[in-house]
Amino acid sequence: MWEFPRTRYADCNGSEASEETEIAVNIGGVKHILYGDVLNRYPETRLAELVNRATDSTQEDLCALCDDYDDSKQEFYFDRDPEAFKCILELYCYGKIHMKRGICPMRFTREMDYWGIDAEYLDECCISSLNEVQTELAEIAEKVKTILDDLEDDATVTRGQRCQAFLWNLMEKPESSLAARVIAVVSFAFILLSSVVMCVGTIPELQVEDAEGNLVEHPTLVSIETACIIWFTVEYVLRFLFSSNQLRFAFSFMNIIDFLAIMPFYVLLILTHLGTAVMELANVQQAVQALRIMRIARIFKLARHSSGLQTLTFALKSSLKELGLLLMYMSVGIFLFSALGYTLEQSHPETMFTSIPQSFWWAIITMTTVGYGDIYPKTTLGRCNAAVSFLCGVIAIALPIHPIINNFVIVYSKQRVIETAAKHEIELMALRAKEEEQECPEAEGTASAGSRSVWDSAAESVSASQSDTYIPLLGDTANVSKGQPAHKCKNN
Repeated sequence: MWEFPRTRYADCNGSEASEETEIAVNIGGVKHILYGDVLNRYPETRLAELVNRATDSTQEDLCALCDDYDDSKQEFYFDRDPEAFKCILELYCYGKIHMKRGICPMRFTREMDYWGIDAEYLDECCISSLNEVQTELAEIAEKVKTILDDLEDDATVTRGQRCQAFLWNLMEKPESSLAARVIAVVSFAFILLSSVVMCVGTIPELQVEDAEGNLVEHPTLVSIETACIIWFTVEYVLRFLFSSNQLRFAFSFMNIIDFLAIMPFYVLLILTHLGTAVMELANVQQAVQALRIMRIARIFKLARHSSGLQTLTFALKSSLKELGLLLMYMSVGIFLFSALGYTLEQSHPETMFTSIPQSFWWAIITMTTVGYGDIYPKTTLGRCNAAVSFLCGVIAIALPIHPIINNFVIVYSKQRVIETAAKHEIELMALRAKEEEQECPEAEGTASAGSRSVWDSAAESVSASQSDTYIPLLGDTANVSKGQPAHKCKNN
């Protein structure tokens, strides 16, 4: 038995009788003795209400506040977590609550709701842990809602809208179907083929002479490039036509890259057809050739389907402070050692340090330990300055690396957990929906009539689930699927 320390407070709101009252509560097999004058510090909580009703209420009223009540022992029983309850009792002693290590923050939040305690009584250190878990659950909920959006079959949607959504998923979401995966693989193959052709076309041995004796790309490579451009054009036009928001699609960064990768081919084709002057056409071709290199940026479009590249992007975003610290260290070192190198090398007649801005290049390649050797000191003091500069460069680069790697590991682990949790939640939702159909034949008949689907029932059953994988932020998931209220049946 665990006895709660008794302390008398002058500002308690309970009656004199409740201040003298002591109650025995059994929390998951652990017995506690609590006193009314302590519990009435927070009269809005369940325990304070229980101690105030203990003397003048019937057994039915008392059982409404607990799971069971033994009149002979004057003991209240609660089927709750005893470890979490010990943390709850800290509120009445210290005015703040701390979660013990190892307790799930979301489960502890439900414990606080049961005992009628607001989350504002959590200490700041515990609030940060709770916010982190809530953020992670929000990301899982968003991923689940995205999957449900792809799987929903709303009867109010017209055939044209359904066809548009199907074609958009076919062109934009490889995970939606097998055909979408095939199109994504073909698109990726064309991207690689176009990049290889662009590189191979610059090899002089593979080029041919035109009528004027100038080296141009081989006709076979030109034909392959034309086929790739046709594929890119058809893909871009289809994605533009089937987009739900064409204006936002047109000004998306990656779509701008796609547009710039396609347009140079047609610009060159139009200029050649109009018969532009040779010199002007040559200049245009140089500009077009520079723009064509931007086709390589299309590969980054596949980052949307690669968790590894997404993790790298998120890790770099979360490491902006460390990267800024690295750039600051390098900038200070480059300015300092380039100025010293210029000053120390002025006494040598064959100095390579003609100015401080020109010495910046030497400082950069020295501090990053590249060392091309095109610029190097020739005096003894200049060499000592170079030795100190690359030692400082190694230290400046090594210091922020560990936090950046740590951020990458954290983000990568978090992304894997979110993806696994979302898939697991979807599987549980489908399983609950199938069990509901088996237990409720009338609900199954309604589903077969076309008014709802398995995923609609699954989306609605999430909010009622009490499993360990329950996501509280998915309480409005039914709004995503736009289904009817779930049919509840009782087994007698």
